[in-house]
Amino acid sequence: MDTTHSDHAQGGGDTLRPVTSEEKSWGWFAIFNVWANDIQSLFGYSLVASLFISFHVNGWTAFAALITASLFVMFLVNLSGAAGEKYGIPYPVFARASMGTAGAKLPSVLRATVAVFWYGVQVYFASTAVALLIHSITGADGGSEFLGLTTIDWISFLIVWAFHIVIFWRGMNWVETFLNIAGPFVYVVMIGLVIVLWVKSDGQLFSAARTIFASPESTWATEINGFIAIVGTMVAYFAAVMINFSDFSRYARDKSAMVKGNFAGLPLNMILFSALALLTTAGAAVVYGEAIVNPTEIVERTDSVILGVIAAITFFAATVGINLVANFIPAVNGIANLAPSKISFRMAGLITSGFALIIGGLWTAFISNFGIGGFVNTLGATLAPLYGILIVDYYLLRKQELNRDALYNMGGGEYHYGNGWNEHALVAFAIAAIFSIATVWVPVLSQLSGYAWVIGAVLGGVIFYYRSRGAQSA
Repeated sequence: MDTTHSDHAQGGGDTLRPVTSEEKSWGWFAIFNVWANDIQSLFGYSLVASLFISFHVNGWTAFAALITASLFVMFLVNLSGAAGEKYGIPYPVFARASMGTAGAKLPSVLRATVAVFWYGVQVYFASTAVALLIHSITGADGGSEFLGLTTIDWISFLIVWAFHIVIFWRGMNWVETFLNIAGPFVYVVMIGLVIVLWVKSDGQLFSAARTIFASPESTWATEINGFIAIVGTMVAYFAAVMINFSDFSRYARDKSAMVKGNFAGLPLNMILFSALALLTTAGAAVVYGEAIVNPTEIVERTDSVILGVIAAITFFAATVGINLVANFIPAVNGIANLAPSKISFRMAGLITSGFALIIGGLWTAFISNFGIGGFVNTLGATLAPLYGILIVDYYLLRKQELNRDALYNMGGGEYHYGNGWNEHALVAFAIAAIFSIATVWVPVLSQLSGYAWVIGAVLGGVIFYYRSRGAQSA
C-alpha cells in the first residue's frame, strides 16, 4: 500500500514520508551499531562505571543487573520498532495512530525538545575530545578565553558543530556509514586500556574486578536493592530512544534484521561493554588507588601520547555517534512534524544545529549553572506514558494493523478523531504524566525515580486501554 504524492505533501513531507523498499537497506549490523553508539559514549561509559561503584554491590551483581536491563530494553524496542519496520514510517507518523494527526505533535515536540537540548550539549562534549587532540599533538595552551572557552576550545567546538552538519547534509546513508565505523572503533581503545592496566596491575586486574566495589557490610538485601536500582537506572537511560525507535527500524531490511540487530546491540553488546568498563574501572582502582569513572582521565594517567591521540579520536567518534542516534534524528523528525509539508530534512537539521550552536556555545558559561537537570528530567518523565499509549494502541486495540494512507491524511480520516486529537490518549497521558513528573519534584516519591519510567508507561497504557474500550462499547 503506497501513499500518493498528495498524501506526502499533505501530511508527510520528504522527511516523514514512508521509506521505499530500496531505502530499507539496513541489515542487523547497522541496527547493532545504533545501540553500540548509544552505549559507547563517554557518558555511557561513565554511567556504567559509576553503577559498579555507587550501589556498593559486587561486580557480578552489577554485571547481572546491566544484562537484565538490556534484555528488558531489547523486548521494549522490538515492540516499539515493529510498526516502523512494517510500514516504513517514523515515530511522529506512528504516533498519529494513537494521539491523532494533530495530537501527535505533542509527543513529537516533547521528544524533540529533549533531543535538541542534549544535541547541543553533546556537540560541546565532543569538542572537548578534539581540544584534547589538538593539545596532545601541538602542546599549545588554550589561548584567550571567551564565555568560559579558550580559543582552542572554540575552534574545536566549531569544527565539531560543522562536522555534524556535513554528516546529516549528505543524508541517512552517511549517518549509517559513520555509525558503522564509530561503533567498533571504540572497542579497540577500550581493549587497549584493559591491556595497559592489566600490565600495570601485575595481573591483579581480574581478581580485583570481582570484589573491589563491594561493601564489606553488603547483605543479600543490599545486593538485591542495588540490582533493582541499576536495572531501573539503565531503563531510564534508554527511555528516549525506546519511544522513537521506529525512526531507525523503518530502515531495517526486514523484521529479522531488526530483531537480530537489537539482540546483538543490546544484551550481547552490553555484556562486552560492561565487562570492559568493569575491568577498566577495577584496573584503575588497583593501579592508581582510586575509582575513576572518566576514561579520559584514565588515558591521561597512562602518560602515553599515542594512546592519548587514539583515545581522543575515539571519544570524539563515540560522542558524535550517540548524538546522531539519540538526539539528532528524533530532533529533526519532531521539528519536521510541526509543519510536515514545509520543513525538509535539511531545514530541520539546520534548525537543530542552530539551537546546538547556542546551547553548546553557552554551556560552560551559563547553561550548566542553571540547574537544568530538573527541566530535562521532567521532559523525560513525560515520555513514559506516551510509550505505554503507543504500544497499547498498536498491539491491543489495532492488532498491529494500520492504514498508512490515513496516517498521512491531516484533514480527516480514521486517525483525525474529529479535530485531530484523541481525547482518550490526552486524558491517559495527563494523568500518568502527573505521576511521572511528581517523582522528579516530590521528595517523598524520589525513591521511585528509578522505576518512574516503567510505572508511568504502564499507567498511561492501562488508562488509555480502558477509556478506549469503554468508548468502543458505548
